[in-house]
Amino acid sequence: MDNISRLMFAVVMAMAYMAMGAEAQNTTMDPNSTMASNVTTAPVVNTTATAPTVEILTAECGNSQLCASEPSECNPALAGSCFFISTQQTSGQNISFQLRGVSSGYIAVGLSTDNKQGGNDTTYVCANNNGKVKFFTALLDNTVLTIISTLPVNSVKGSVNGQIIQCTFSATVPKATVTRSPNTSFYLSISNGTFMNDTLGSPKNFLFSKEAVDLADPNAKVTNSLNSAPSGHAFGLSQALLILLGVMML
Repeated sequence: MDNISRLMFAVVMAMAYMAMGAEAQNTTMDPNSTMASNVTTAPVVNTTATAPTVEILTAECGNSQLCASEPSECNPALAGSCFFISTQQTSGQNISFQLRGVSSGYIAVGLSTDNKQGGNDTTYVCANNNGKVKFFTALLDNTVLTIISTLPVNSVKGSVNGQIIQCTFSATVPKATVTRSPNTSFYLSISNGTFMNDTLGSPKNFLFSKEAVDLADPNAKVTNSLNSAPSGHAFGLSQALLILLGVMML
């Protein structure tokens, strides 16, 4: 092999060696580097809530908070069968909630876009999980609650005292409809149900608003359609029949 051939061979070997070194370097990950990915972090919808830092009170009802309860005007700070909900707009579709109720399973607040509950209604659930609150977001279809992970929620806090469950959280609520104004108006419900093995039973309603309620309006009036008093006309007719029967017996 002449000198020129030897020189060319040396150059080719040197280039091959450099290429092999570069490949080895590319296959060794720097321990301080971070691998990029397209993973999107979903909101936490199945979590054990921490104990609330404040009691659920009625002091801001009508001032900064919309409040509704069953029985009407019941006090959530006292023991007893009181179902209570308050909402407060923080910005846009962002609403903070306070929920209190009685159940050995779960309590829930539902947001419906029409006056018929169960059409994939947005539902926020606070469940009694061995004495601690476990929080879920779900959709109610007919009477079935399906847990989902697409409803943004944060700042979940809650506690269980016997059968009294209370929780607070912040949520970005969906727009009520494409045409309704404001977009924070929903038919509001409070319910409870059974909770076993991370399975939510069908909800039993204690409150379902007679009309759509603006969650951002502290002065909005909530009338419970499930507890409507008899009309004056019906009551008057009953009284008249009783008087008539009394006269006939005389």
